[in-house]
Amino acid sequence: MGKKILILSNTCGGLYSFRREVFEALLKQGHSLLVVAPDGPKTYLIKELGCQFIPISFKRQGTNPLADFKQMLTYRRIIKQEKPDVVLTYTIKPNLYGGMACRLTHTPQIANITGLGVATEKPGFLRSLTTLLYRLGLKKAQKVFFQNTENMQLCKELKLVSAPSALIPGSGVNLDHFQLLPYPPGKDGYHFVFISRIQRRKGIEQYLKAAEVIKRKYPQTEFHILGSCEDKAYKDRLEKLASEGIIQYHGFVKDTRPFLADIHCTVHPSFYPEGMSNVLLESCASGRPIITTDKAGCREIVDEGRNGFIVRQQDADDLIEKIEKFILIPHEEKEQMGLYAREKVAKEFDRRVVVDAYLKEIDSIH
Repeated sequence: MGKKILILSNTCGGLYSFRREVFEALLKQGHSLLVVAPDGPKTYLIKELGCQFIPISFKRQGTNPLADFKQMLTYRRIIKQEKPDVVLTYTIKPNLYGGMACRLTHTPQIANITGLGVATEKPGFLRSLTTLLYRLGLKKAQKVFFQNTENMQLCKELKLVSAPSALIPGSGVNLDHFQLLPYPPGKDGYHFVFISRIQRRKGIEQYLKAAEVIKRKYPQTEFHILGSCEDKAYKDRLEKLASEGIIQYHGFVKDTRPFLADIHCTVHPSFYPEGMSNVLLESCASGRPIITTDKAGCREIVDEGRNGFIVRQQDADDLIEKIEKFILIPHEEKEQMGLYAREKVAKEFDRRVVVDAYLKEIDSIH
């Protein structure tokens, strides 16, 4: 008999992009899925999968005790109304406040740690507060899935999670959707891409500086940027650099695959706390070498020199050095790096591993 599964997240877009295969497998097994998240442009895609949907208001940023308490009460009310057999939670606030609601209603919770958040990085009041919230939110979870070993170890050190836990390969990558692309020729110069929301912590400053320096030395190189920008200061700067021919800014794109077809290397200098970078997984699956940061959720995807390079966090000079190093590698070796990138993610980050982990855990709930 199928179970009723409630899903809590901060966005429908992320659910559809990175959890779709999990949901499809659950629906195929006869389970019913009810998604609770803010309404957005991709809500219809969640509904088309066969999920029911309950829209809620949600603030992704900031810590307002009153607003967060109301969030927990909203989750508690919905859980009491719907009486699900299990609740799946994704992202920080749904994990914490959804977890508290699950405790209060005695409902099994399966949490996915997609990153612990900036507040856990440095000792202080915010870390102490966040530590308390994690302990309250995840203490009675049925299972906690971690996406990288650093997050898992930090949670153990700070005693954030006492529930049973397991490591999964991030969200995994759909190897059928992101197929191996032919490696483009390099006779007209090499093309790099930055794929992310335009935010400082995603490494945009380092990427822009590298583009300015490398473009002067290697005029045929191209530096592309894909991602939404809500900061006017960055918008103006991107427009200026684009007018000068330093970068090519494409804004938000729904499908990165047509762009990756003409790209030689993905650059992701993020120092944002991630679970596992989907940008890097998708680029590697497409056969593209990567240059990224020595940061949990990024470094695990790189075998240094084989499918890319690791750079120091917030170090534009190191990034410039690694980009130039990549440019000077013979073209045939770049192509081999791309092939190895595909081989690595196919072996270690197949999304089917994530799907199987969820099916197994949900089957164990009686």
